[in-house]
Amino acid sequence: MIRTSAPVEAPAAGAWEELVTTALLGTDRRRPPGGAGREAPVALLDAAALQTVRRRAGLRPAPAAGRPEPAPADPRPPLPAAAARRLALLLADRPGTGGGGRRGTAPDLMELLPQWLAAANAHGYAPAPQALPALLDAARGRTDLRPAVLAFAGPRALWLARLNPDWRFALRAAPGGSASLPGPEDTDRIRRLWEEGLFAERVALLAAMRARSPAAARELLAGTWAAERAEDRLMFLDSLRTGLAPEDEPFLEQALADRSRNVRATAAELLSALPGSALAARMAVRAGACVAVDHTRGTPTIVVEAPHECDASMERDGVVPRPPTGRGERSWWLGQLLDASPLDTWSGRLGGRDPREIVALPVADDWQGDLHAAWCRAAVRQRDARWARALLGPPASPGAGGPGAVSLAERAKLLGTLDAGERAEWVAGFIAAHGLSEAFQLLGVCAVPWSAPLGRAVVDALNIARDAGSYPWSFSGVMGLAERCLDPAEASRLDALMAVPDETEDTSPGAGGYWAEAFQRLVTTLRLRSAMARELDPAQPG
Repeated sequence: MIRTSAPVEAPAAGAWEELVTTALLGTDRRRPPGGAGREAPVALLDAAALQTVRRRAGLRPAPAAGRPEPAPADPRPPLPAAAARRLALLLADRPGTGGGGRRGTAPDLMELLPQWLAAANAHGYAPAPQALPALLDAARGRTDLRPAVLAFAGPRALWLARLNPDWRFALRAAPGGSASLPGPEDTDRIRRLWEEGLFAERVALLAAMRARSPAAARELLAGTWAAERAEDRLMFLDSLRTGLAPEDEPFLEQALADRSRNVRATAAELLSALPGSALAARMAVRAGACVAVDHTRGTPTIVVEAPHECDASMERDGVVPRPPTGRGERSWWLGQLLDASPLDTWSGRLGGRDPREIVALPVADDWQGDLHAAWCRAAVRQRDARWARALLGPPASPGAGGPGAVSLAERAKLLGTLDAGERAEWVAGFIAAHGLSEAFQLLGVCAVPWSAPLGRAVVDALNIARDAGSYPWSFSGVMGLAERCLDPAEASRLDALMAVPDETEDTSPGAGGYWAEAFQRLVTTLRLRSAMARELDPAQPG
């Protein structure tokens, strides 16, 4: 004889999982909260409805407390209706799961979201309140979106973030996110927030003050410097990059004696970015003793005598004594001295030559790679366009770049010192001479939308690769960049490329269909970007 157990009372908390269990077992075997007998099914449905509302609410269930303050007003104009609908579509998109490198012809909407946010912020629009949760969820999953999302979402997003732990990143990422920043005239509140605030609040306060009053921010930091933890000192010191000026030198010189090696290294890096600093002068003397021109050879040649030791004064100035694995000590020390030396000193040291002439000189004893790589890093650190041009060389030069750029990453950094027009012109020349196989990293530093010459160079190179029967999936990264960066006005020039090309014996199987899909997706995306721009600026012509 089989006995059935008597109904048991479900927990009063009524958690969703308990309700599901009760529904599966049946209300005759498991009693729902607030009901029994014939009333049990109704009570179960009532409890499920209540839990559904709680699960959908923006605030998790908790003991009753005082009502939160109303959300602050957002004075910005609302999005145009078409742009609001477009935002909802962009936020609802999910990356496809297709394999084999084929994405079809549909645009990747999530990849267009950063561009849409930048345009919306440029117009000064405010989002509809109902869009804020989806915006915060998108920023939670993609840290690269956070600055643009928080700027667009405005003060109401921070209000929401204080109510939902999942969105607390917004309080850390937004200046003053967890507390309204005091104005520059409110010195008492500034001092109280700096001395009593949470770490994220203090970082936000220092960053905001550094942007509007560098000297006041530096004085605030100096007042508590000795009592700060080493990791906090490092973070605070990094904020001095904003508005770095010769007036910061005395404070940074004191930081060179810090007990933390990382703090000392950061202080030395900041001082080396000030060509007129005493540290830069000391480094120039040390580096100058290591590099000279030998005129006794048939051709003037640079000779290098790397340091034989790393003394205490070098360590104090930020030279790290122990090299990484696989790197020789002397070349490691030499590189650090050259990194921190003002580039303007080399003309006088090396016979009055300009940067192009210096870079063109032969270097004895296989020191050229170390020497030019260090000059690359110094040009990037000091934002010296003249040296960057010399080290890059002509874009069509043999090999893959100029004599000093030993890697694509360094060439990309050197390009970052040039203005947007010159940068695009150099990369267009590089693509015309060398194709797209090494251009992806260089394209990433070019301003969006790409200039007409750069856009034409990319499209022409893609077309040449297609006609040559090249393996198509190796160009998917460049094609994805083109979708986001090519000027939408170029769409009309691409119509002829959307047809499936004839396949030859040398063509990769299925390549023609892939190329046709890729160009169709490119054209569709460009037209979509054009429509997005018109939706955000209804005054634009159709």
